[in-house]
Amino acid sequence: MSGCSSVALASLGGCAGNFGSQHSYLTNIVAPSNVDEVFHWTDVALQALRDQLIAPPMASRAMAMGHVAGFLAVNGIEKKYENSYSIGPAPLGADPAVAYGVASATAFAEHLQQPLLFDQMSFLSRYPAGEAKTLGEAWGRKVGDFVVRMRTNDGAEPSKANYYLRRYPRRQDSLRWRPTGPLFDSGATEPSFRESYHRGLLPGFGQVKPWAISSASQYIASDFYDPASPEFAREYEMVKELGSSDSASRTDDQTEIAFFWEDGPWGVTPPGHFSLIAMQLFQHLNLSRVDKARAMALVSMAMADSAIATWHSKYSHDIIRPETAIRYRAAQFGNADPRVASRRDWKSLIPTPPFPSYTSGHSAFGASGARIIAHIIGRDRVSFSKKASDTVIWPDHLSGVTRHWNSLSEAAAENGMSRIYGGVHWMRDNVEALRAGREIADHVIKTKFRRAV
Repeated sequence: MSGCSSVALASLGGCAGNFGSQHSYLTNIVAPSNVDEVFHWTDVALQALRDQLIAPPMASRAMAMGHVAGFLAVNGIEKKYENSYSIGPAPLGADPAVAYGVASATAFAEHLQQPLLFDQMSFLSRYPAGEAKTLGEAWGRKVGDFVVRMRTNDGAEPSKANYYLRRYPRRQDSLRWRPTGPLFDSGATEPSFRESYHRGLLPGFGQVKPWAISSASQYIASDFYDPASPEFAREYEMVKELGSSDSASRTDDQTEIAFFWEDGPWGVTPPGHFSLIAMQLFQHLNLSRVDKARAMALVSMAMADSAIATWHSKYSHDIIRPETAIRYRAAQFGNADPRVASRRDWKSLIPTPPFPSYTSGHSAFGASGARIIAHIIGRDRVSFSKKASDTVIWPDHLSGVTRHWNSLSEAAAENGMSRIYGGVHWMRDNVEALRAGREIADHVIKTKFRRAV
């Protein structure tokens, strides 16, 4: 990794793996001739999100900040698309490539709380000194700072502990969420821990200011099934059979799907995964710089708003995960169906996340990301293949794995089903999130960054 003189300095200033290295996400998906400043800074950000173990909602916010800043900087110079933000005029003669890089880096760095100094120095060294570069740097910094200020009080409050953000009331019935998975084996089941609402990840994120939609409440999921209903019994049986770590019903392909899309810690994250798919497919469209910047900004805005809407549903409904239900709650549901039976040794195939189940973040990210990509390309049906983004967590399951899809919606549907095969979501979580993600994407494409008249 060029430009980094020591591990200590790299950790302070940021130092992403260069294109062509095993650390770069672009190496296996983008041709060298297609790596420009838009893709470069996306790659830098995705590597930083991976290395800092950023949770998916915050990852989506970071990507939106960086991509929106980059687009506004380039579009301020080229004026091809509408801009509803009051930043002021771009200086004449500013280099748009430099402006994009500096604006994106400024916004990414603020969210990541990492200056990315070496990455910025390496990037700027590619451009000859002169007025165009100087103006581009100044304009990019101004736009990046503008986006940072715009999102400073958006409600994400990353510096506050979760327990300061009690924004949703708890439900009081048998479907109430509680921590799941390894926490059961740790012995941490005393009442004070079991009832601790703040143990869930980002319980206030559903009230973050959206990027494009008017309100997360517009996309909130309808009520979850009555736990005594036949519908709940059907879903209970499905995830119990398909999602168990020792399932005899799940196929080898379904198991591979569960691991391929897991995108957990030390991974690219679910929104990052669809950012990679976007870059892989956009490279073939012969997009101009401003068109590509707009495309990536729309993808990230849709997924960021999907995160907000999903977390609003999660903490509004407060629904338990399958593992909790199967191991501990079956007898409390009042369901006469024999399929709703307890199994105390049941474990999900992949780790159950530490926050409520309904709806699925994975499904919403995939649906919105895939839908925006389809809008940009002009069609849903496109055949493409992709290797596993990260193999460090599941090397035995993902090394050498490549999956193929015939449409973007097929990839999104597979991503959503991965959470059922992994045993961490109900099917209703998936269905409702897919619907919301598609609707959010359609709203974003219709309302944001339209062609200037």
